[in-house]
Amino acid sequence: MSNLERSIAHMDLDTFFVSCERLIDSKLNGKPVLIGGTSDRGVVASCSYEARKFGVHSAMPMRMAKQLCPEAIVLRGNSGIYSKYSKLVTEVIKDSVPLYEKSSIDEFYIDLTGMDQFFGCHHLASELRQKIMRETGLPISFGLSINKTVSKIATGEAKPNNEIRINSGTEKPFLAPLSVRKIPMVGAVTYKNLCDLGIKRIKTIQEMPVEMMSRVFGKNGLGIWKKANGIDNSPVVQYHERKSISTERTFDKDTTDISKLKSILVAMAENLIFQLRRGNKLTGCITFKIRYSDFQTYTKQKKIPYSASDHTILPIVMELYNSLYQRRLLVRLIGIRFSHLVSGCHQINMFDDEEKIINLYQAMDKMRERYGDRAVIRASGIDAKTISRMNPFTGEPPPLLANRRS
Repeated sequence: MSNLERSIAHMDLDTFFVSCERLIDSKLNGKPVLIGGTSDRGVVASCSYEARKFGVHSAMPMRMAKQLCPEAIVLRGNSGIYSKYSKLVTEVIKDSVPLYEKSSIDEFYIDLTGMDQFFGCHHLASELRQKIMRETGLPISFGLSINKTVSKIATGEAKPNNEIRINSGTEKPFLAPLSVRKIPMVGAVTYKNLCDLGIKRIKTIQEMPVEMMSRVFGKNGLGIWKKANGIDNSPVVQYHERKSISTERTFDKDTTDISKLKSILVAMAENLIFQLRRGNKLTGCITFKIRYSDFQTYTKQKKIPYSASDHTILPIVMELYNSLYQRRLLVRLIGIRFSHLVSGCHQINMFDDEEKIINLYQAMDKMRERYGDRAVIRASGIDAKTISRMNPFTGEPPPLLANRRS
């Protein structure tokens, strides 16, 4: 099909992580909220519009964000909850449209080409947006145009919680007054280079010869020029579920505390294994990653029979850790990745698994589903310092650990 015949919607969940937290705790509504690493070395993963009024934005160092908005409520965040809501939205979209692409945990491209002769593309996209909000409680915005680039930029202009349609033939006038920073492939460095040349509005690029952009910026120059002129023939790629899940932990202070390393590693692995079971997935390969204070990074992996069992996977994780942690240097980061994922529920191994173990997993998972990913954890996943600070009568952790809010 030609570019003019296409109809592409870009949908983006508004301040997704914050919106999920507000579904859980309505007291956060209307307040400035920051989500990300709570230490001074952390960064902002998401922030509410109330916080953005103070100049806070994603990827900003948390220390700076707190200085700009000292009244903000800071949350570490919960990847399990965000994955759950992302999956809910994905299921709604999957059941409603023939072709969609999930470009991130909170962004979707939907190809509605040809649907106008039946329902009207804008009407269909608007109904889908309302359905998502009704069934998940999450605010979502969308832009609708002839291609992915214009639709994504339109979504940004529609936010928060709104929709925009850019009629065919009006792409250039719509883009012209906007900042060049709105072009998807223009990052901080490219934006600075454009500003140094006096190019701040998309209209300026539209008026420039494409040869000049190519000469100054190379291949990127051609891409930027095309996007500035509303030209984008890239297709909506049918969504396929990812083949791996991973998690990393960068320490506030580089450490050689073996007890701390092992306890955090157990907690990380335990959480990932739970994500496998919740998503009805099994892993066939485990990878461990370690980065030392000199930034030397090492990884090692091992293939295993497909599994989603703690008692099968945790020993492999510790085996990989023991084989890599040999330099006795300060450790900056550790990470785990499960790959070769396949769909499937846990299968009982008649030689190894006991019925009580299976029942235990089911009971733990039910508690985590109801009360959060960290509702049930192994003692080995808590470091000695935390254990020493627990209430000896109730076994409860200290206040800062019992409450996710800092």
